Amino acid sequence: MNGKTGVICSDVEQSVDDVINFVGKEISFAMTLALGKPILFINELYRRAKEDPSIKLNIVTALALERPQVKGEIEKRFLSPLVDRIFEGTPEFDYMKDFRSGILPDNVEIFEFFSKAGGYLNTPAAQRNHLSSNYTHVIRDAIDFGCNVFGQLITSREINGKLLYSMSCNTDICIEAIKELRKQREAGKKVAIIGEVNTQLPFMYGDAIVDGEQYDILLQGPEFNYPLFGPPKDSVSLRDHAIGLHVSTLIKDGGTLQVGIGALGDAIAAGLSMRQNENKEYNQVLKSTGITEKYPELIKNIGGTGTFRQGLYGSSEMLVDAFYQLYRSGVLKRKVYDSIPLMKLINSGKLAADKIPDNIIELLIEIEGISPSLTEKDFTMLSEYGILKEGVEFANGSIVGHDISIQADFNRQENLKAIKALLGKRLRHGKVILGAFFIGPRAFYEALNSMSEEERMQFGMSGVEKVNQLYGDEELRTLQRKDGRFVNTGMMANVFGAITSDSLECGRVVSGIGGQYNFVSMAHALPDGRLVMMIRSTRMCRKKVKSNIVYSYGHTSIPQHLRDIIVTEYGIADIRGKSDSQTIEEMLKVTDSRFQDELIREAKLNGKLAADFELAPEYKQNYPEKIESLLKPFRDEGHFAPFPFGTDLTDEEIAIGGSLKQLAAKKKTAVAKCLIAEIFKPVPKLAKSYLKRMQLEKPGLGKEMILQKVVLSAIRANGQIGSEDNTLA
Repeated sequence: MNGKTGVICSDVEQSVDDVINFVGKEISFAMTLALGKPILFINELYRRAKEDPSIKLNIVTALALERPQVKGEIEKRFLSPLVDRIFEGTPEFDYMKDFRSGILPDNVEIFEFFSKAGGYLNTPAAQRNHLSSNYTHVIRDAIDFGCNVFGQLITSREINGKLLYSMSCNTDICIEAIKELRKQREAGKKVAIIGEVNTQLPFMYGDAIVDGEQYDILLQGPEFNYPLFGPPKDSVSLRDHAIGLHVSTLIKDGGTLQVGIGALGDAIAAGLSMRQNENKEYNQVLKSTGITEKYPELIKNIGGTGTFRQGLYGSSEMLVDAFYQLYRSGVLKRKVYDSIPLMKLINSGKLAADKIPDNIIELLIEIEGISPSLTEKDFTMLSEYGILKEGVEFANGSIVGHDISIQADFNRQENLKAIKALLGKRLRHGKVILGAFFIGPRAFYEALNSMSEEERMQFGMSGVEKVNQLYGDEELRTLQRKDGRFVNTGMMANVFGAITSDSLECGRVVSGIGGQYNFVSMAHALPDGRLVMMIRSTRMCRKKVKSNIVYSYGHTSIPQHLRDIIVTEYGIADIRGKSDSQTIEEMLKVTDSRFQDELIREAKLNGKLAADFELAPEYKQNYPEKIESLLKPFRDEGHFAPFPFGTDLTDEEIAIGGSLKQLAAKKKTAVAKCLIAEIFKPVPKLAKSYLKRMQLEKPGLGKEMILQKVVLSAIRANGQIGSEDNTLA
């Protein structure tokens, strides 16, 4: 601002003063989604707008990170200690607290392009202010919206005597945001770019490395190094594990994987880890569940059930903890390079992993990756990727170093032979994943921070314009993302293969489209790519079971002409290249059997199934009990755990949380019946630790006594205590 950039400041109030004095009181403040928000800066900017009604503040962002809202006495007893422990030290967003409380001032508005699923369903203001935009178009749309101030959370580290900055968790739209705002400035508009430096953020590489001069103000100091927001993991149910198990068979060794956050992402990672490290048991599960018997050709053609010899490469807008777990378990290990010639050699099998063969120069010349008469550009590429040893120079048409001088004319055999003495051993700058943003439990951040610099450099970060699409460098990205499996989650699917992911048919937004369309498009654009959409077959709605596979629905996120593979807990529907009637039949096979007859009736009524169509008997057994009976024996042996990669919750909290969740899903009459029965039962000895955690070990008379019985009925119904347990002394 005012011609100065990279100004380091520790006074957040002064920085807000500077922004207001420069851009004026009409501020559209943009910040990225999730973790990369500059909390202290936006809190101060919002405080100033609350105090001064003449300031008009628009906040343009996505996925505000909030502590769970506590409702009711039982939730308070369960969640409050958990929330205090997990989010200790992390500042909250003041504007979100006021928004949730209904006291946001009239001069402040919030606009989001993506939100936590269901978080705003019953919030009219958020519904009205939703910005519908594909992830790759967000910056374009934000500029059109009039955003003139941008801020993000970044980190710093001194490397080779120079202070460097990293966008860390959010390169996603931030790289492009800064570029576009600088263009706005060059066109004469007043804009401000703020970086809030938090050294607890992992220092990530790739395109995340930035010069401090790109920011007008860099907020630095101890107060900005607050603990990061780290949401705990969701538990993985048996039906989620069933979905993950099916998906794990569709992933090809040597291929590419994209997955999202949440229980289903962890379920896929658990399945792939089991495939890699417990392959015998993995294949026993596949046989026992009938998966390999049902889909032998599909698995053979696009996936596999063997271990990962080459490993996978990750290309995913979200670098989730599941990818780190796959890295640890030896699945995520296929390295890619930002070089078309190298990727051609690797994909053809002529270059194995990162080892440099003696004939690497001949191989590169053969595919025209370098010229036989080496140019300076060729030499730079060979040096960058470690093909030539360090300390080698290019001068006057010769390669010189290590007391050797070789003419750079490889039309001559003696030069080809001599260059072998200057070849390196292993390729450099390989990446096992390219991500655009990350968020996860604090243990995930700690794991990234504890890596060596060399190891962390394999985890590349870039913008969504690169990660989420092929445009701009199609040949290289196609080579890197070979055998891509783009795995996304939908809320519902119709029998024709269309997916509903972001909104209801009434127009209310559940979350937002995010990057889903981009990955769907890329899966179809890649010659060996496949799209895998995961749908839980049913959901609870007002304590009634409803099908997530419907005949038709009034809102579509992904149209039916982009149908490919849909997976539920009951199986895999491979519907690409199939007619409507064939598609309906495949969708029926993975539908909960309680809803199959009605879908068949409607399809026949509309002429989409033949009048004499009958679904094969083996697909009429799709009931939750079937999943339970197939997978529970393996869970009892230690597989398919609710938290396959650990959790911040204690054993008691896992048991209580699961029990209360099941209780909430029951009808009031069933809850009342259990509660009445519990009133006349003594308190079991095994319940002591659960009651202590809920501060109900020694309840007072009246309300606390009833609460104790509610908790006891919940944990008893969930099998944590039995009817014959000894009573407390």
